[in-house]
Amino acid sequence: MNILILGSGGREHAFAWKLAQSKKDPKLFIAPGNAGTSQFGTNVDMSATDFAAIKKFVLDNTITMVVVGPEDPLVKGIHDFFLADEALKHIPVIGPGREGAQLEGSKDFSKQFMIRHNIPTAQYQTFTKETLAQGLKFLETLSPPYVLKADGLAAGKGVVIPTTLAEAKAELSDMLANAKFGNASAKVVIEEFLKGIELSVFVLTDGVSYKILPSAKDYKRIGEGDTGLNTGGMGAVSPVPFADEAFLSKVEERVVIPTVNGLKKEGILYKGFIFIGLMNTNGDPFVIEYNCRMGDPETEVVLPRIKSDLLELFDGVANVTLSQKTIEVDQRVASTVMLVAGGYPGDYEKGKVISGLDKVKDSIVFHAGTKEENEKVLTNGGRIMAVTSLAATMEQALNSSFANAEVITYEGKYYRKDIGNDLVKKTELL
Repeated sequence: MNILILGSGGREHAFAWKLAQSKKDPKLFIAPGNAGTSQFGTNVDMSATDFAAIKKFVLDNTITMVVVGPEDPLVKGIHDFFLADEALKHIPVIGPGREGAQLEGSKDFSKQFMIRHNIPTAQYQTFTKETLAQGLKFLETLSPPYVLKADGLAAGKGVVIPTTLAEAKAELSDMLANAKFGNASAKVVIEEFLKGIELSVFVLTDGVSYKILPSAKDYKRIGEGDTGLNTGGMGAVSPVPFADEAFLSKVEERVVIPTVNGLKKEGILYKGFIFIGLMNTNGDPFVIEYNCRMGDPETEVVLPRIKSDLLELFDGVANVTLSQKTIEVDQRVASTVMLVAGGYPGDYEKGKVISGLDKVKDSIVFHAGTKEENEKVLTNGGRIMAVTSLAATMEQALNSSFANAEVITYEGKYYRKDIGNDLVKKTELL
């Protein structure tokens, strides 16, 4: 099998790493890939949203499956593009169609979907530049903190949570009147703040049946103690100690089943991952958001815990036989710590030489923002690499990730040293 993976981050490196272990022995191509993905396949200098170039490459290289990592090509309709093309329509795409991708592409669409299918979520209203005055008045009816979400894609940074009414009004005005997030904030969803502990649950579906993957918790803020600006993710752990069997049973009954059935009922093409961002509020699950793909860096802790052949599961998605497949999960704990560029998520420099990768022991390093040049590995993004470890306890896994994060060096390196600290004691009590 010849498989094309679209994307260039840690998630795509994890996909390549896992698919390379398949008994089907696939030949992998990653577009555009990074310095890590080249260990498992051939990197292709091609944008994940250049559909014309993708078509040519797929046909020229007899690609038999396309695995879509990031949300952008899905929201732009790559699955629909394949289905509408006579030469491509027989090639399975792992990822939803354009309408299904709106679960992530539009916060307003996803909230309406949840309301239609009685999926528990925070109360909300949506506003535009023309209804800014009503939005400001709506904020006055809420209690702090306030949750404001750009409707469209904003690279994981479109959510702000002001703690005062004055800040909330200023943020709403900035998002709508001043286009703080560009077109993404042409509409803004304001919703009530839910108190609890966040986690993510991942579902793989063929549009009829589904498999629930291991749960995870990620850490979005740049600063220790969950302070500072939001990022694409500074680390993650799996499983989540407070997501016990009883809670996950509620998630399946109240969220997963109505989501999959709702998509089916509405005739929405969905063959791929559903990322469900949840809040555990006094033992009850509420949906914060959907993503139409796997999370990053959550993929880097979820995939290492899946012992099953990932390509077998993808075949089940492609052929609508997922119900016949099984998922076996490693009972060990996985942790990942993200190394980022100095200055991230603000301005940062690229092209810094990375050293120490050969000194890493007992961890898996998933590259995110890296590239190879003159036989050297260089930084090439804000989030550089994720250091993932598996161990019997969360504390052991984290200690291994932190130790290996130290031996990797490059100018300006930064990582959070408190990933998982809030959960270690909970894990020890289980």
